[in-house]
Amino acid sequence: MVVLGGLILWTPLANTAGISLSDALFTSTSAVTVTGLAVVDTGTAFTGFGQAVIALLIQMGGLGLMTFAVLVLSALGIPLGMPQRIILREDLNQPSIYNLTSLVMAILKIAILAELIGAALMAFVFVPEFGLAQGLWHSVFLSISAFNNAGFALFPDSLSNWVSDPIINVVIPALFIIGGIGFIVLADIWEKRSWRRLSLHSQLMLTGTVVLILLAWALFAALEWRNPATLGQFGSLGSKLWASWFQAVTPRTAGFNTLDYAEVHESTALMTMTLMLVGGGSTSTAGGIKVTTLIVLILATVAFFRRSTSLHAFGRSMGPDEVFKVMALTTISILLVLTGIFIMSIKHDGEFIDLAFEATSAFGTVGLSRGATAELDSIGRAMIMLMMFLGRVGPLTIGFFLATQSVPRVRYPEGKVYLG
Repeated sequence: MVVLGGLILWTPLANTAGISLSDALFTSTSAVTVTGLAVVDTGTAFTGFGQAVIALLIQMGGLGLMTFAVLVLSALGIPLGMPQRIILREDLNQPSIYNLTSLVMAILKIAILAELIGAALMAFVFVPEFGLAQGLWHSVFLSISAFNNAGFALFPDSLSNWVSDPIINVVIPALFIIGGIGFIVLADIWEKRSWRRLSLHSQLMLTGTVVLILLAWALFAALEWRNPATLGQFGSLGSKLWASWFQAVTPRTAGFNTLDYAEVHESTALMTMTLMLVGGGSTSTAGGIKVTTLIVLILATVAFFRRSTSLHAFGRSMGPDEVFKVMALTTISILLVLTGIFIMSIKHDGEFIDLAFEATSAFGTVGLSRGATAELDSIGRAMIMLMMFLGRVGPLTIGFFLATQSVPRVRYPEGKVYLG
């Protein structure tokens, strides 16, 4: 999909500036992985057709290629075989191979409904400013990009011109929060409609999302309140709170911004990097190691210090398999980010915080930038593309692909290893 999208975007029909194949492939990678990092201005470098191709790539990358494959097969009247059902079950993190087609249809309905509502609401902002046709297109493109946590916008400074606009500050975050919570959680809420009846995953995901948003909102406001290049430039309390709110939620792999991240304090940049690495929810349009992974890590740490052999949350327990999976996911993710930063720093002696920010943004498929991506050489760009790809495919997918399962024939005596 990345290669096909890149070739289409490279054609004169799709771009206006005669961009290179490297720029086209980078844009396609960023769109399919729903990241949002860009080396050219999306609004001016691509024609209407090119922008539509980017929107389609974002939609397919956000909802998943398997989801679209099922829709195409269903439209053609071709039933899903057992191998396809098994792959789809793994793709959607489902315990059973039954009712997968209905789940896919529900995912599509949720996506289309959310995007239509988002586009209709944003039209009240963009149509009066850009006219009917262009205003509607901006609304539709942004709605697709926001729901799929892509971060692509058709404006060179993202959404900075609407930093105090209530509609933009409510609709855009609502779209990428709904898309980033996860389709399983949304379906669980729709079916159960009661907090006590929700699954443990849904309860952890919703609780973690609320806590992270409120904590990030307060921290961003506290760190940037007097910074003249960010919140300090606004005279009204409302503008500062709106800007703090938007910057607090967008690192959850959304990638939009209403302030220039190159101007934030390094402490704020580090906080943002942490949020980008965490990301959103499983089986969602978001990236990162996921909120539930962070929660299980914290619960495991607390259980260790309390000398407990099991994890408990909301009256339910989790076994050691979850802990091992979380440890593997976190370890691989940190190693990938550190490796990416190291390789990029070999040929690029810029600000270290900028390189780390770009690498974390790429791996978390966020799209926020401090301006370093456009300055990277071919090796740096290739590394960013690889990071975006691995971040979207998932570190565990790579691990399972490389690992082999074997039954041990020999048991070794236990040994003592001193830790800490």
